[in-house]
Amino acid sequence: MDRSMIGRRGLAAGALLLAGAGAARAQAWPARPLRLVVPFAGGTTTDLFGRAIANHLTQALGQTVVVDNRSGAGGNIASAAVARERPDGYTLILGTSGTHGVNASLYRDPGFDAVRDFTPVVPFVTAPVVLAVRPELGAQDFAGLVELAKRRGRPLTFASAGNGTTGHLSQALLDLRAGVQTVHVPYRSGAQAVTDLLSGQVDAMFYHYLPLMQHVQEGKLRVLGSTGARRTANLPDVATMQELGLRDFVVEGWWAIYLPAGAPREIVDRLNAATNEWLRKPEALETLRNQGVEPLGGTPEDLAARTTAEVAKWRDIIRDARIEPG
Repeated sequence: MDRSMIGRRGLAAGALLLAGAGAARAQAWPARPLRLVVPFAGGTTTDLFGRAIANHLTQALGQTVVVDNRSGAGGNIASAAVARERPDGYTLILGTSGTHGVNASLYRDPGFDAVRDFTPVVPFVTAPVVLAVRPELGAQDFAGLVELAKRRGRPLTFASAGNGTTGHLSQALLDLRAGVQTVHVPYRSGAQAVTDLLSGQVDAMFYHYLPLMQHVQEGKLRVLGSTGARRTANLPDVATMQELGLRDFVVEGWWAIYLPAGAPREIVDRLNAATNEWLRKPEALETLRNQGVEPLGGTPEDLAARTTAEVAKWRDIIRDARIEPG
């Protein structure tokens, strides 16, 4: 037997040993508690979703999944920290449309690469925002709002929960797609923005519909459209911005689970299967829809494609809208 054949057999045996070792590690996982990093403070929407999925994964995996809230810099602090963790399946992050889509262009140096530095695991949930105005503004529908924006003596003012939020990005996209010029008024919180919208300090707002619904039912606010790719189950009579004539107008908050780059596929698949299993349960669907979101679910490849597309999409919109990076 020649030496080249011996060498090839040795390499093959080595590869099998490595594969076997990797499979053994994956089968032994998880051998200790896991940590799910939530890049925002306790009590936020992201935190509520993180605790819901952590509770389910704890039951599905037989190991405790601890929620670790790390807020700051629009989620960049937590994301950068997780990107540096070992890809052993014990540190996860609940990424968002901000951390793994918008922030790549909104910040000059977020401290991580949303595509390169993470292993996509599973898309979780998504939620559009709605366009709301006071009836006193005089816009009966979306067409009326656009007409008002074009003929009014001063620009319409749009409140948001802060720079780079879905509300801000929706306002910027409205200007681009409808050919109007409005003024962005950022607030420290969505609650403060809603208060000023109700009092007439600002004219309009793109925001999550659950905090607005009571005011809509009382006739204090009027919803003119939704930013989703399709109408939501909770608002079947509200047309999307695309249905209202604005091309490529989709602005959705979304949440998804990632691991650090290089995580074993076996671990990715187990986390993916456990999450998808939960999202199919009727009680999970009811819980999520009561929170104003729609389940996503899907494969790691689905999430990889979403992440790449969102980074590219918001890079172009932020550039065209001349939103200054932080």
